[in-house]
Amino acid sequence: MSRNAAPAASLPAELDGAELVPASAPKPGLTSTGARKASAKSARSRSREFALQALYQSLVGRNEAADIDLFTRDLAGFHKADAAHYDALLYGCTEQAAALDALIAPLLDRKFAEISPIEHASMWIGVYEMQHCPDVPWRVVLNECIELAKEFGGTDGHKYVNAVLGGLAPQLRPHEVEADRKAGRARI
Repeated sequence: MSRNAAPAASLPAELDGAELVPASAPKPGLTSTGARKASAKSARSRSREFALQALYQSLVGRNEAADIDLFTRDLAGFHKADAAHYDALLYGCTEQAAALDALIAPLLDRKFAEISPIEHASMWIGVYEMQHCPDVPWRVVLNECIELAKEFGGTDGHKYVNAVLGGLAPQLRPHEVEADRKAGRARI
């Protein structure tokens, strides 16, 4: 030990030899950023991730959905995704892009050109699912889209996605949102 080094502190007997985990260690099933680990994701969640990537290519590269689809199906891990849900999201969002944008636009505080393609695609997925996937509860749709924006988007993009989809939920799923309000499960 050098002259300037402080003596090592000893641990209490009950902690001596115990594995110490820093307070900032990720929770089981989560990465250090708080996103779910791949092993903890459902097939539907994976399909949303692949759809987000495909819709990004559509928005940025202006590629055709069928070409993007061929590419995406060859990506690692696609076999673990819900392919039917992925198809519905990719083709549904690209075919209904104008209608989805028409629902989203009134809630925006900027032009679509100023919105990140990740946020845009996340909102498309959310609006499409709220309209066409009644088997997925609106709060699940909202949470999944927020998680996509957190994992793939900019620093605060998820807050924007939350505000827009949260604003559309009462319009797109009025009975479900009202039931959750009455039960105290929603503050929208």
